Amino acid sequence: MSEPLVGAKSVSEESLAGGAQQAPLHNRIAVLRAERGVTRRQLAEAVGVHYQTVGYLERGEYSPSLHLALRIAEFFLVPVETVFSLRPFPRIGSTPPPTPLR
Repeated sequence: MSEPLVGAKSVSEESLAGGAQQAPLHNRIAVLRAERGVTRRQLAEAVGVHYQTVGYLERGEYSPSLHLALRIAEFFLVPVETVFSLRPFPRIGSTPPPTPLR
């Protein structure tokens, strides 16, 4: 079953949260795709959505359903919290390397 193509914020965040804005959902979809050499179209076909939906997800313009989030994590063979977070992910290289043992 395919998720419908959803435009940026077609269902207002306020209506979903009873008037209060939801915190943004951060993701690593683009990083995971790049690491594995997967195109947006390939990911979209594998999880049953339109390729533009993958772009909306990557840019944070659309939050996935729980079902879609789990399908994406399963596609990459990682836990869902590796792909999605309520807090921004640290930038690659922003953490100092560990001190070598002597």
